[in-house]
Amino acid sequence: MSRNDDPDFWQNARRHLIRYGGVFEPLIIERAQGSFVHDADGRAILDFTSGQMSALLGHVHPEIAAVVADHAQRLAHLFSGMLSRPVVDLATRLAEITPPGLDRAMLLSTGAEANEAAIKMAKLHTGKFEIVSFAQSWHGMTGGAASATYSAGRKGYGPAAVGSFAINAPYPYRPRFERDGRFDWQAELDYGFDLVDRQSSGNLAAFIAEPILSSGGLIDLPLGYLAALKKKCEERGMLLILDEAQTGVGRTGTLFAFERDGVVPDILVLSKTLGAGLPLSAVITSEAIEENCHARGFLFYTTHISDPLPAAVGLKVLDIVARDGLVDRARVAGKRLEDGLRALQREFDCIGDVRGRGLLLGVEIVKDRTGRQAAPDLGWAISRECMRLGLSMNIVQLPAMGGVFRIAPPLTVSDAEIDLGLGLLKQAIESVA
Repeated sequence: MSRNDDPDFWQNARRHLIRYGGVFEPLIIERAQGSFVHDADGRAILDFTSGQMSALLGHVHPEIAAVVADHAQRLAHLFSGMLSRPVVDLATRLAEITPPGLDRAMLLSTGAEANEAAIKMAKLHTGKFEIVSFAQSWHGMTGGAASATYSAGRKGYGPAAVGSFAINAPYPYRPRFERDGRFDWQAELDYGFDLVDRQSSGNLAAFIAEPILSSGGLIDLPLGYLAALKKKCEERGMLLILDEAQTGVGRTGTLFAFERDGVVPDILVLSKTLGAGLPLSAVITSEAIEENCHARGFLFYTTHISDPLPAAVGLKVLDIVARDGLVDRARVAGKRLEDGLRALQREFDCIGDVRGRGLLLGVEIVKDRTGRQAAPDLGWAISRECMRLGLSMNIVQLPAMGGVFRIAPPLTVSDAEIDLGLGLLKQAIESVA
């Protein structure tokens, strides 16, 4: 009998765990190392999602483990009114590696928590309360962040925060606005803001956006879109908040995804990749915004604000990314992975689109490439077969949309591991499709 079938384990899981969405894999994961997780039978499973899109340096990186061990014995947690060197050093480093205008940081635990703080700062700074985001967004499951999340989880919980608005994200594979046979994202953006303006009570505070909408189906904002969005915000006295939970710290082939567009947000949120799998997030903004919020009594005490252990981890992550040239590696490895996925696209008619940047790529599964008809069941079947073969791939299934694989290996992934993943995906498609 497989050790994954431990009856006591699964009985206790069914009796005592609150289910929080989706289904659990029928596996017991015992350990992880590098690009692989290992189940109770000792089977190695190639992790093409870096855990929860977070293990930027692979699982159990030895230098990260050493930092955790050191601070666990020396300095892990403090009263929120106390400061330590790792916290100040990480805030300083973040100011050094971001453009001018991103000068001050607050260190928290999760992306949702950081987005919550960013939204509160935007409201306090502007004196307004309306928040706009994309209809395909995911910013977290806490109050304000959940109100700005539209890709899932809105039904059954009562009203969202007053002043929550959404516009459609630009989606070149399924364009809603076309001119002369080409996708016209500017017309779509204009139309979206026209609707927002008609609904607004004159209290637009901020737009919060992911540069690449991950849970929304790996939708990469077209080049030029962020600059146009920033202009829309400036015209209305709104702040632009960029949620770089998955795109930050090198994953897209630049240190931050916004660098490609030459746009600096008013507030930048980092999480997931900054802690490389440990709970760490950051809100980064300008001196002027921070000074104004402080003068107006900004309050955001949490139990694990400014904790030294995760801050030390964040510093080490940034050290390793810089030292080992991992931003360039994401670009090179990402091209190898994208080229392989496009080769599979030419071979299999069910691969409708390949998109993304660096080591954050999406593969949209359709019934056939000509009709582009959504095929979530086929995507799910391929995902299950991938897991059976030893490849962990995350499938996004949304109404009126084909299943989209979110592929995000660690920046430390080897060429051999990329080729292995491509080979297993090919086997899975051949078996299912």
